[in-house]
Amino acid sequence: MQEMILILDFGSQVTQLIGRRLRELNVYCEIHPYNKIPTLGENVKGVILSGSPFSVRDEKAPIADLSNIKGKLPLLGICYGAQFISQHFGGEVNGSIAREYGRAMLTVVDEQSPLFKGASKTSQVWMSHGDTIAKLPERARVIASTDDVENAAYKIDGEETYAVQFHPEVFHTKEGPQMLANFALGICGCKGDWTPDSFIDNTVASLKQKLGNDKVILGLSGGVDSTVAAVLLNKAIGQNLTCIFVDNGLLRKNEFEEVLDSYKEMGLNVIGVHSGHLFLEKLKSVTDPEAKRKAIGSTFIDVFDAEAQKIEGARWLAQGTIYPDVIESVSVNGPSCKIKSHHNVGGLPEKMNLKIVEPLRSLFKDEVRRVGRALGIKRELIGRHPFPGPSLGIRILGEVTEEKLRILRDADDIFIKSLRNWPCELPSASYPNEMADNLYDSIWQAGTILLPVKSVGVMGDERSYEYTIALRAVISTDGMTADWVHLPYEFMAKVSNDIINKVKGVNRVCYDISSKPPATIEWE
Repeated sequence: MQEMILILDFGSQVTQLIGRRLRELNVYCEIHPYNKIPTLGENVKGVILSGSPFSVRDEKAPIADLSNIKGKLPLLGICYGAQFISQHFGGEVNGSIAREYGRAMLTVVDEQSPLFKGASKTSQVWMSHGDTIAKLPERARVIASTDDVENAAYKIDGEETYAVQFHPEVFHTKEGPQMLANFALGICGCKGDWTPDSFIDNTVASLKQKLGNDKVILGLSGGVDSTVAAVLLNKAIGQNLTCIFVDNGLLRKNEFEEVLDSYKEMGLNVIGVHSGHLFLEKLKSVTDPEAKRKAIGSTFIDVFDAEAQKIEGARWLAQGTIYPDVIESVSVNGPSCKIKSHHNVGGLPEKMNLKIVEPLRSLFKDEVRRVGRALGIKRELIGRHPFPGPSLGIRILGEVTEEKLRILRDADDIFIKSLRNWPCELPSASYPNEMADNLYDSIWQAGTILLPVKSVGVMGDERSYEYTIALRAVISTDGMTADWVHLPYEFMAKVSNDIINKVKGVNRVCYDISSKPPATIEWE
């Protein structure tokens, strides 16, 4: 079995970052709620306790059963995790006047500690705690301190138990990656051999065993996740996989034909379905964003199901579910508050009475791209920006019509092609350790929005009264937070001029400089 680190989640907003940092070390890890600890096999090499919004002194503070972990496996407590170990094993945690939030300078007291091997004696860390450890647990000793917190890190003698009151997983802890590497690769003895190639080999072998000679249906969207899932399944079961790519009439300019051709070039058994007229009929007179999403989603289910019924003997439905979706569904606090319905469409498995197979459910988004690259998938597909399931239907504010779709497609085509053609010297959004070839590759997501307002303009010495286009471009790592991109003025001037001159029905272009939060990436 694949060796792994188990991360117990106490509800911290940055628990996923611990997982991401370990995966960057090629160490496989899984995140589980603190109260749902899986069976600990020999492949579990160590355990990490996450932070939490709770205080260990709260009446309803989360409590994990560490009886099969502490003293038996290497253990690292982070923030709440460190305080939890202290509180429940002979120490004491108090509310502190000297609360620490934000940057602090950590001084290593025990320079021989394997947790700080190769780290500087003094370095910046990120603190986020109101409580502090007043008394260490039994047999514990201090291994690092800050000016305000003496017990910033400790080790329990006689066992491989370590604890830190700062967050090594966040960007602001400058030598956090080194500390996590010391724990995973050094203290836990992980080999760090979980690579894209090993994932592909293991996944293809597992899929062959699981699926046998069964037939599988997969809905392709043109996005990274479904594309990589399709190629993995194709390697495992070949023509027993049937992919369905639905044209909902809301895709970008020429997107359906171009992506369908790419899939066929890759040797996928893919069926293209033209159903745009059905979706537009369902969207007639619909203006509410959620109502539009539901109309698009339900219509997709009907179209997909009708097409799937033509495939005799299918027993499985494949989905491009990735690890953040899995974590969210079993999180400590349950699924997050719904801001808007999910981009992907649910309801298909129940309606079609098929079993589910999810080849990517253990991967983060950046790992999906690494696997896609290792599979030899074209860079244009792997580097595609995220695109919402409801497509352009939620980038037209208000009712969706054929005329508005034409305007938006033409404007979007100019924007995206301009981004691809404009050179830059910035890191790639898909591969942060590489440089981007152009502006498009340096951006997480870009798109064009048609606003439901018209404004007065002058074109050809005549008064015009036409639509306004808003451009949106953001940088992000996972879509949870995002900052607007500072596009070059010369670029924006050219794009604005091209859209106004070439797209009939537009006389004004704006640029969205809102970050997420408080704004969302999409407008609807």
